[in-house]
Amino acid sequence: MSPSQVLRYAVGGLGVGLIGLGAWLVTAEPAPGAVLVWLAGALVVHDGVLAPLVLAVGLLIAGRPGRGLWRGALVIAGSVVLVTLPLLLRPGPPPNPSALPLPYGRNLAIVLAAVATGAGLLHLARLWRRRSQRRVGTDG
Repeated sequence: MSPSQVLRYAVGGLGVGLIGLGAWLVTAEPAPGAVLVWLAGALVVHDGVLAPLVLAVGLLIAGRPGRGLWRGALVIAGSVVLVTLPLLLRPGPPPNPSALPLPYGRNLAIVLAAVATGAGLLHLARLWRRRSQRRVGTDG
């Protein structure tokens, strides 16, 4: 058996083990139905909203200069939103008073603006550098 096959089986076995752990933890929950409803909702939101949105953005930026940069910025922004959104959408007061000590909605907007600004500035710098290199190449 090749090392890649061993790694594939090891990772597959780890995945099956983690699925079993997740199923065991769901059954140990006091309200497993609520967890299953949440998981079903997450699946619907992912497949019905997020995946089509990502595909649409991918089609819009396909073949354009800097598409890798913008894809990276979108991955960062999506990760930040993914981490922050559950705290923002939780109804009622947080069970732990230290869970939301700051205005996370405003801070999320600031971080997303910083990611977009950074990506935009880097994109402009790359375009400027390319244009400068073209001028140098035509002058000589």
